Amino acid sequence: MSSATSELTQVPPDCEEIGGTPYSGGSVKVELRTLSAADASIYLVLGILFGVVLIKSEVVSWFRIQEMFRFQAFHMYGVIGSAVVVGMISLQLIKRLGLRTIHGETIEVASKPLGRGVSYVAGGLIFGIGWGLLGACPGPIYALFGAGVSVIVVSFVAALAGAWTYGLTKRFLPH
Repeated sequence: MSSATSELTQVPPDCEEIGGTPYSGGSVKVELRTLSAADASIYLVLGILFGVVLIKSEVVSWFRIQEMFRFQAFHMYGVIGSAVVVGMISLQLIKRLGLRTIHGETIEVASKPLGRGVSYVAGGLIFGIGWGLLGACPGPIYALFGAGVSVIVVSFVAALAGAWTYGLTKRFLPH
């Protein structure tokens, strides 16, 4: 596994802190890691297994998502709530036990100030509206395509267009 150090030169002007270190201008060093074929294979298999779980648990089902947004069924709320609880417990175990990655690196979770929370509410609304209209959030798009739902390609192209638009407008948005 090889790694290289790169200079990140385009830092948002309003950025005050990066990785817990006050930002004072200039460039930020970022470590880039080359992915080995073995690691890529493991990630691919895990991704495929995760996609199968998404399909079998029906969390990518348009009907299940519509039921959730219409408050007609608990299924999706149970899955999302379970994921939040598992995530909270996992993060606490990582922090308290000082767990490391498979490559021996320290796992650090950067704290994020909430502020007034306006950007979180606005982002959540945009995400939720898109999710409700489309019937799929970005992650399951791949699982749906893998399950043979070929029309989801339109959603994938729309997601790429949205990411591209965000990249263009990022510096004008509150972060």
